[in-house]
Amino acid sequence: MDWRAPVIDYCERQSSAFWAEPANALSNFAFVIAAAVAYILWRRRGGADYPALALIIITASVSVGSFIFHTVATRGAMLLDVIPIAIFIYGYFLLALRRFFGLPIALSTAITLAFAAFSFSVTTIEALNGSVGYLPAFGALSIFTALLWPRSGGRETARALAAAALLFAISLFFRTIDRAICPAFPLGAHFVWHLLNACVLWILLRAAIVVGPRREDQARPIQKAKEPTAA
Repeated sequence: MDWRAPVIDYCERQSSAFWAEPANALSNFAFVIAAAVAYILWRRRGGADYPALALIIITASVSVGSFIFHTVATRGAMLLDVIPIAIFIYGYFLLALRRFFGLPIALSTAITLAFAAFSFSVTTIEALNGSVGYLPAFGALSIFTALLWPRSGGRETARALAAAALLFAISLFFRTIDRAICPAFPLGAHFVWHLLNACVLWILLRAAIVVGPRREDQARPIQKAKEPTAA
């Protein structure tokens, strides 16, 4: 495979020039805003929730990777786009199983790996302008919402996940119609996918930060060794 081969998959891009997708490239700044706002909330909530911090950093990396892909636009640059997104999806999936449902780490990891394998198998289906690969993530959000809704104390988190799922469905719609609307709207709709997804990630980050880590997952302060006392 030629990693330097150009990728012209979006309505806005009509050439292999660096700045051929200004809307698609600049709209990635929304992920930086989402990460920054989430970081502020993270600090206000104590600044010790390191799994949430990792997801915040990944959210910022989504912005960088996608910006590079929508400017460089090569097969190699595509990896910088899809890898951070995949890490966020599976990382959040694992965190949700632990934090929202209290499953053991071994079981949570096994379910996450199975979900990842299923998601990768779905990506081989060519339909919906490449949006099929995101349907498992939408399904997971929907299922988590349904499972959390009747749980005691889980209604607020369920509302957040429901809002994220609805917004994600709308963003998938805009991603899917990108090439179809080219004749009427040459700018396309992919940049709307970026803007709405940044909101989705912010909602998910906020939900995770508000719930906070389970007691066994909390970072423990390092205890200083006692200084020897004089005899």
